[in-house]
Amino acid sequence: MNLTQKIEQLQHIINTSRQIVFFGGAGVSTESGIPDFRSEDGLYHQKYRYSPETILSHSFFVQKTEDFFEFYRDKMIVTDVKPNITHHFLAKLEQSGKLLGIITQNIDGLHQAAGSKRVIELHGSIHRNTCMRCLKPYPLSAVQAADGVPRCECGGIIKPDVVLYEENLNESDITGSVSMISAADTLIVGGTSLSVYPAASFLRYFDGSHLVLINKSATPYDGNADLLIQAGLGEVFGTLHID
Repeated sequence: MNLTQKIEQLQHIINTSRQIVFFGGAGVSTESGIPDFRSEDGLYHQKYRYSPETILSHSFFVQKTEDFFEFYRDKMIVTDVKPNITHHFLAKLEQSGKLLGIITQNIDGLHQAAGSKRVIELHGSIHRNTCMRCLKPYPLSAVQAADGVPRCECGGIIKPDVVLYEENLNESDITGSVSMISAADTLIVGGTSLSVYPAASFLRYFDGSHLVLINKSATPYDGNADLLIQAGLGEVFGTLHID
């Protein structure tokens, strides 16, 4: 099948599905101007004093906190962006009653900005920040405005609610994701290499009718897909409509 035929098949799947779940990664937000990690131009292929994997680890955060926040503010906080075609389509799909919810590996909050209500953010969000000492919540602006390490009025470090390497996912997010995927009749996976665990392993809980994979490059789950579309998400979702 060519791309047009595959999109037509996806349209039919959406039309006949009642409990769709969308599982997304960095490729959902790249069309809004947010860089991903693993592509040729991604963060992991840029040169830093330390590798991004090292900087974004719990141990680095603890040992070199100031260096962490310098990188975090420079590369992880992106605010001058807006939801794109994919974000808006998924929000409308939820409003139509067909979409159970979204499970995202992104931390940018763009799904909510587009109007989506049921969003599980597996890796946290740049928009939530908490004092490590007194647990007082802080907005993103508190981290942006700080000179060096952002600190609470109590003196504690304000830590972004972002899951770092060496840290566990939130247990309620794991439970919610598994429950949502288990209940789906269609699972659409988009814009993710499915190489980050344990998030990628959640797909094994899907037992519905249609597993759809949309990604520019190959993934380890391509052979399991009922429909595989190797294209940009905007190109696909920009063609679809909701009955």
